[in-house]
Amino acid sequence: MVSGLPRPRIEPTAEDAVLVEFSEHIDPENTALISAWCEQIRQRMAGWLTDLVPSYGSITVYYNPVVVDFYSVINELTAISDNPPQPSSARGRLIELPVWYHPQVGPDLESVAAFHDTTPAEVIRIHSETRYQVFALGFSPGFAYMGLVSPDIATPRLSRPRLRVAAGSVGIADQQTAVYPSVSPGGWQIIGRCAMPLFDEERLALLEAGDTIRFRPVDHHEFLKLGGDDTPFNDQVTST
Repeated sequence: MVSGLPRPRIEPTAEDAVLVEFSEHIDPENTALISAWCEQIRQRMAGWLTDLVPSYGSITVYYNPVVVDFYSVINELTAISDNPPQPSSARGRLIELPVWYHPQVGPDLESVAAFHDTTPAEVIRIHSETRYQVFALGFSPGFAYMGLVSPDIATPRLSRPRLRVAAGSVGIADQQTAVYPSVSPGGWQIIGRCAMPLFDEERLALLEAGDTIRFRPVDHHEFLKLGGDDTPFNDQVTST
């Protein structure tokens, strides 16, 4: 196997889906391998494939059961596993995202600082000085799971998720960080707001798995100049 990685576990998850699992843990080393597998699957299963969903340590392969049976899909995936593709050494894009870190739009900035017995300024410094890898897209269109967040500011999800998280909200959940591309419910610790839209119907998702992200702190004036929305955060949570 490549780089000493274990042979992936291959098993059905639905009548039209098979899971290819490399690891149950977040591991940046898996990203290139998963990308190589996705490319190989697309090439070998072009006539059957309906969707591919890569994540931190796995790929869910969706296929058309009218065109192909389960055993043929398993056979193709096993053949790839027997002769695995070489991960590319090429890195994804480096993308800078401007963020206004402020309690007005980041209602959890001060509580994250208190959780770690530090200051909001230190949370901002650590979060913005770390470069993050996009591991996977999911939850909502354009929502990119990134990591790894420094243990010095990694903070658990809220005990009660909010009913409404504003578009552009930058959050932390344990060792992950992300930007909410659109208004949605969510339980991540919100520490700021990004001025750059991450999804629209024409360009679709701005970020892709394998990209490297740097968050650049901006002041209120630059945030507004870049098109940011400074509407105060509606800190509403569920009742259960």
